[in-house]
Amino acid sequence: MKRMITGLLVLCMVLTMFAGCAAQQASETNAKPAAPAPEVVETVAVEEAPAAPKYVFLFIGDGMSYPQFQAASDYLGALADDDYEKALPSTKYDTREGAVLDGPVELSFMNFPVAGSAVTYDSCSFAPDSASTATSIATGKKTYSGMINVDESGATPYETIAEKLHAQKGWKVGVISSVNLNHATPAAFYAHQASRNNYYEIGEELVNSGFEYFAGGGLKKVTGNDKDKTSLYELAEAAGYKVTYTQADAKAITAADQKVILIDEHLADSDAMDYDMDRGSGEWALADYVAKGIEVLNNDKGFFMMCEGGKIDWACHANDAGATVTDTLALADAVQVAVDFAKEHPDETLILVTGDHETGGLTIGFAGTDYDTYLDTLANQTISYAQFDEQYVKGYKENGTSFEDAMKDVETLFGLKLTGEETDRLVLTEYEVQRLRTAYDLIMSDYNAADYTQEQYVLYGTYNPFSVTVTHILNNKAGVDFTSYSHTGLPVAVFADGNGAEEFSGYYDNTDIYNKLADLLEVK
Repeated sequence: MKRMITGLLVLCMVLTMFAGCAAQQASETNAKPAAPAPEVVETVAVEEAPAAPKYVFLFIGDGMSYPQFQAASDYLGALADDDYEKALPSTKYDTREGAVLDGPVELSFMNFPVAGSAVTYDSCSFAPDSASTATSIATGKKTYSGMINVDESGATPYETIAEKLHAQKGWKVGVISSVNLNHATPAAFYAHQASRNNYYEIGEELVNSGFEYFAGGGLKKVTGNDKDKTSLYELAEAAGYKVTYTQADAKAITAADQKVILIDEHLADSDAMDYDMDRGSGEWALADYVAKGIEVLNNDKGFFMMCEGGKIDWACHANDAGATVTDTLALADAVQVAVDFAKEHPDETLILVTGDHETGGLTIGFAGTDYDTYLDTLANQTISYAQFDEQYVKGYKENGTSFEDAMKDVETLFGLKLTGEETDRLVLTEYEVQRLRTAYDLIMSDYNAADYTQEQYVLYGTYNPFSVTVTHILNNKAGVDFTSYSHTGLPVAVFADGNGAEEFSGYYDNTDIYNKLADLLEVK
């Protein structure tokens, strides 16, 4: 009985505690919640991102990869460090006390804040040509070597970044080249052909493009292969283009002329502009055509300008390092014009500098100079291989010129000497003289390059045996060399400056140059 009473008491106590807890919870639930503490909001100034650029410059050094612009940069450094060059020792592993190398001199684009690299292979080769690689840059598509802005079947055309900007945004467009305006690289921004050799048809597309500014080298195959068609220049004038053939007329061109084609007055080999080292005093350079292009194209909507340094490629094909360097410097001067323009439009301008592929397999270093380079040696060359062929070599056989007399021209134009002080790097060795004699004897004979042995092709390619041997020897004395007369598979650099430049860093395919531009400029 006592145990039962005790149990009832415990039960009552538990029920009382449960009821109290329930009442407390109900009271807390029905109670008005306390006001939250006021939130402190910090005001942060958000910098508005600049709009997409409306002035875009795309510079393409045809055949220009790392070796070409670095050789040009090192060449300028060697000229600036002349005291160091004179102090270079004759022993292989000297510490070079008493002479300090200051290093290369950067070209206009080498100090751009953004640098990337682009792979250049196309649909059929790791050593592609200009038609397919320029197609990739202009359209974001791969195709076969030799094709311009069409798929591998040749049937489906690709629209270019220049065409899209012209049609969709009303931008003005300019195309400049130191070689022919209907050559592969410039053509890749307005033409669509299954063969890059369809020069007349490419020229017709140039005329029909409606682009406002073309300038540089002359058109190839102006009246077609059979020379029976209407001149491309006549077609251009009928389509509303003002065509100039003199520097004075080009200088007088203004934006009021609306659509213009400026053909360089001083056309050289294959109706291209002169190599820069052959350019006469006062003769327009690539930079002058960029400056005139800005004058013609500048407007509030925007413009796109593609400028090609095409003769870098031609010089590399011929293994002419001196001409390669000076034409690379000419491209750098053209880029500087765009840089100066960008200073006045800092938030509206984008400048890109790249190459379509590498040509010649140029390298800085040669077995005969070990760890040394003497790039200032190239300054002794005052004429390109092309003009040397045209003005001198062409007449040697006809005039029966002796080897010794020909070598007088070589000394004057390239600095190479048959005799002189032992310390003079330009004095030829016995081995080098024999190479030149063998090449000279060949050009004085009835030789045919089509019948070359393998050894002869490796020595001369398709170029004049004597002139290419002269440039080979000068190159080697400077401490540089080439591996090919054709293109190679090296990646190319992509330098970027201005609005949107950060998009072009990294290592990517050359089609991404187009993709990045299209995204940035918001074209469909």
